[in-house]
Amino acid sequence: MLVDALREHAAGLDTGLMVADIRIGLGYTAAVLSDGRCGLAYTLHEQPYETCSVVAEAGRLAGRPAAELISWIRMKDATACAVGLATINALLDWPAAAAAADISELLAVGRDDTVGMIGYFGPLVRPLKERARALHIFERNPDRAHGILPESSARDLLPGCQVVVMTATALLNHTIDGLLDLCADAREIALLGPSTPFAPEVFRGRGVTMLSGLQVVDAGRILRIVSEGGGTRKFGSAVRKLSFRLDG
Repeated sequence: MLVDALREHAAGLDTGLMVADIRIGLGYTAAVLSDGRCGLAYTLHEQPYETCSVVAEAGRLAGRPAAELISWIRMKDATACAVGLATINALLDWPAAAAAADISELLAVGRDDTVGMIGYFGPLVRPLKERARALHIFERNPDRAHGILPESSARDLLPGCQVVVMTATALLNHTIDGLLDLCADAREIALLGPSTPFAPEVFRGRGVTMLSGLQVVDAGRILRIVSEGGGTRKFGSAVRKLSFRLDG
């Protein structure tokens, strides 16, 4: 599974760092390492909880070795998985070659292309509709009145898409491997969102052509926003939006 490859890659980068702080907010989860680097992941709520404690080990996460928490990306509980992914994202560094350009400008989309969007990215809908022949949007909570299809439709429609824009939250519910299999014939596959891990070594060879996400530049500000229930619209200058095209 791709999450196993991510865990192994991150483990190879760990140099004995500790996790200095963990915040599990309503919208996002943030992890800060002992060297000050910070990573984000979407807080995905999928399972009912038997008690008022969402994470059984709450109060005992900060101060643990990063090597321990990155393994949480394999957990079935999506909230715990977000802790693992945020820790991995803190360990990964974006390269100097990453571009700050709008992702819609970087995607190679032509008039004859059908685009599949896995997860709703509002700012991309109009630009993609204007450039592509057709746009299929798949979401867990469909809204057919606005052209948003149920995720079950992806099995039939994704194989016919030449360009695919995929939310990185597919890592959190462990659906990404199956989705990438459905996109095997796509010319362009972009993994998007604050949860996106910059690990070209992992995604190269799996069909992914572009990684687009956030680099945290003000960890203290991000911790406060996440703790107070904020999300991407509140991050502002505390992050940099970056995209990177994979070679070969």
